[in-house]
Amino acid sequence: MTLLGTFLNTLETTLPVFAMVFIGLGLRRLGWIDSAFINTASALVFRATLPTLVFLSIVRADLETTLNPALLGFFVVATFASFMLCWLWALRTVPMADRGVYVQGAFRGNCGIVGLALAASLYGGYGLSAGGLLLGVVIISYNALSVIVLTTYQPGQTASWARILGDIIRNPLILAVVIAVPFAWSGLALPAWLMTSGDYFASLTLPLALLCIGGTLSLSAMRNDRKLAVSASIMKMVTLPVLCTLAAWLAGFEGRELGLMFLFFASPTAAASFVMVKALGGNDRLAANIVALSTLMASVTVTVGVFVLRSAGIA
Repeated sequence: MTLLGTFLNTLETTLPVFAMVFIGLGLRRLGWIDSAFINTASALVFRATLPTLVFLSIVRADLETTLNPALLGFFVVATFASFMLCWLWALRTVPMADRGVYVQGAFRGNCGIVGLALAASLYGGYGLSAGGLLLGVVIISYNALSVIVLTTYQPGQTASWARILGDIIRNPLILAVVIAVPFAWSGLALPAWLMTSGDYFASLTLPLALLCIGGTLSLSAMRNDRKLAVSASIMKMVTLPVLCTLAAWLAGFEGRELGLMFLFFASPTAAASFVMVKALGGNDRLAANIVALSTLMASVTVTVGVFVLRSAGIA
């Protein structure tokens, strides 16, 4: 395939995902969706449709192919290394009061929605099932590391590890993975009508979630804290994906595994980072700016990254 053909094929993979985000932004500006809709739809996705999608994807998967301990282990190591790199950089360049917000915004990606949507678009069933398994690692590592760095720089705030562990155990996505893996190993088949109904319900997940992401973006809010927001977004969308993907390739990963990790590394900052910062009394305006800017950048950086990997024949 020519470079032009590869580029056009890459656009066909990534643009539908980001088009839904921009449609959500447009619908919000037109007033066709509002905060009440976004809050309700986001809760439905998190509590029900996304766990259903993950469960069905894993149940249908060949776990001997999709369950890769080496990939999961590498992602944990890369996440921790990214976290430490962001923190070291923040010590040199970011005011103390904003360091926790900056670090979380620079390393915590929206893998549950954007990463999984891109994985499904690029790799189909493998992307959904392998990405669903990877989400279990993502949820645990991101939440624990975020709490550590945020509480370090928020006066009077301490980490309640019992509460964190409880939130992780009760997380619907974690529960979906925990239930689905032994179910898939057992070989038991669900009734066809139940699988079909589940597919209908799960199909709401990605378009609804992406519309909500677009609906929460605020272009006007990005006028403030631009320097730190731009710095964190470049770290999240350019520096870390390049370094982590290069490290994965040098470690021997290639093909779908390398591509999947790149998509998770290159996902824009998770909206949950804003929620956590606001709950702890941090600079929520900076957190919101990082989420918005990194999401806008993702349409370019992810497309370029996938194009480079495909042109090189390694993903």
